[in-house]
Amino acid sequence: MKLITAIIKPFKLDDVHEALSHIGINGMTSYDVRGFGRQNGHTELYRGAEYVIDFILKLKIQVAVEDGMLDSALNAIAKAAYTGKIGDGKVFVSHIDDAVRIRTGESGAVAL
Repeated sequence: MKLITAIIKPFKLDDVHEALSHIGINGMTSYDVRGFGRQNGHTELYRGAEYVIDFILKLKIQVAVEDGMLDSALNAIAKAAYTGKIGDGKVFVSHIDDAVRIRTGESGAVAL
């Protein structure tokens, strides 16, 4: 099992959710996060004063998948989150040793 963690632009959440649902992945967790990478932040004008915004609002999504679904899930996320502009985000993959569905006690890939 793998844990996919993706940092994406917030307005791409619905596109990513739809792409994952289309390939049969029904579970996803999302978080509002702030950070910076090559995009480095930006300046905003508020009431005549200029402010530097160092941390950009992004969305972090996590999806647990079986090993056989990894490539299709990565492709779906990358295509759905793509805008072609700086700040599109990153995708990370981690190994999951085990998972347990609390309600039924099922463990392993069945718990996903």
